Amino acid sequence: MTHSLYSKFVLGYLLFGLLGFITIATFSSHITYRYLLDETSDSMYDEANLLASSYSDIYQGKNVDFSSVEPQLQAVATYLHAQACVLDSKGTVIAETAPASHVGLTIRGFDPTAAGNRSYMTGHFFGMFDQDTLSVLAPITGNFNTYGYVVLHKSMALVLKGRDRILNIVYVTSAIIFLLSSIILLVFTKTVYFPLKKITAGAMEYADGNLEHTIKLETNDEMGYLANTLNYMSGELNKLEEYQKSFIANVSHDFRSPLTSIKGYLEAILDGTIPPELYDKYLHIVIAETERLNKLTQGMLTLSSLDSKGFLSRSNFDINRVIKDTAASFEGTCNAKNIVLDLTFTDDVMMVYADLGKIQQVLYNLIDNAIKFSHPDSVIYIQTVLKYGKIFVSVKDTGVGIPKSSIKKIWDRFYKSDTSRGKDKKGTGLGLSIVKEIIQAHGENIDVVSTVDVGTEFIFTLPKAIK
Repeated sequence: MTHSLYSKFVLGYLLFGLLGFITIATFSSHITYRYLLDETSDSMYDEANLLASSYSDIYQGKNVDFSSVEPQLQAVATYLHAQACVLDSKGTVIAETAPASHVGLTIRGFDPTAAGNRSYMTGHFFGMFDQDTLSVLAPITGNFNTYGYVVLHKSMALVLKGRDRILNIVYVTSAIIFLLSSIILLVFTKTVYFPLKKITAGAMEYADGNLEHTIKLETNDEMGYLANTLNYMSGELNKLEEYQKSFIANVSHDFRSPLTSIKGYLEAILDGTIPPELYDKYLHIVIAETERLNKLTQGMLTLSSLDSKGFLSRSNFDINRVIKDTAASFEGTCNAKNIVLDLTFTDDVMMVYADLGKIQQVLYNLIDNAIKFSHPDSVIYIQTVLKYGKIFVSVKDTGVGIPKSSIKKIWDRFYKSDTSRGKDKKGTGLGLSIVKEIIQAHGENIDVVSTVDVGTEFIFTLPKAIK
């Protein structure tokens, strides 16, 4: 049987209260008892010494007359709620306060040293009483002789009664503190337990596949932060699930079209629909569709490798030289559309620290896109500049531009704008996704600025070379 966190907390709270009460009751009882015993015995001993001093004046070698000090003896006994008596040196009671039932009694086994180094003794005082008493003795001395003792007796029941009164105050105070400490339990219930229940319920919804569930918790503490984090996570997972569905749909679409063309043309050749003199034409179409499939497959493999860590092979190289070499590979395409590539570098040599092959792929994709969507007889500007300790690379065309509604979507895998589909029947929709993945893998950024019918500029950064 499992127990909830809340039940454990409540159990711990009650256990704390119980153990706390037992501890307080045990130690407070002992400490209070010792304190009252010492305090009462000290008071009784001081009064007994005063009486003993008064009695010592009587002993002048004459008969003892206690009548003059008996009122003082009675007053002290009344004040201390005790019983007082005077013993001679042999332990015979020669004077006693009311009820004076022991006058003339010789206490058997009387030993004034029985208290040891303490000023008091507890017990029945050598059998004189049938209940426990607190007794103090003060010697009556004179002329360097001990003539007797003043003894004060107080029932231990009175001492224990005083202890219980103090303990009652301690217990009531402890109970009040315990009840006030329940505020902690209430605060825990409201700020931790209830929010945790909502978070747990939300986690169960996510586990059951309900990623649209929202944990409604509006607090600015750690619980609120956890709820917001889980809500964000569920939103991202929901987007990922939708992306996966879209991904599969796009892959299926982009593979199905060329496969359908290849199958159709080959069947037409086999069944004689296409005459032999046209075989060359349609076989070239089949080869082109095959190249399209190969290109699509290579793009997916590239993205798969970019999703893995540690795929970069960094080195120092001149980005200007890489741009020149990449631009040169488009000479034929540019000549066909009469497009000019304008290269502008702030320095002749600009060394960067990056993966040479991957950056070549980035430049190839960006320049290819720029040419693809540029008008004939136009100019494409490629620039590098050093700013803020980084190398900024810009590829800018004066072509058709990208609609605002498509700016954020161009980085999605397999996404093709309507303009792209119109001009680029052989595109895979993976080029810009690959570009962004490569740049982000380097820990850098890429941005795009575009206006319809004006042009598009892609700008990305690279780290300077390590010396």
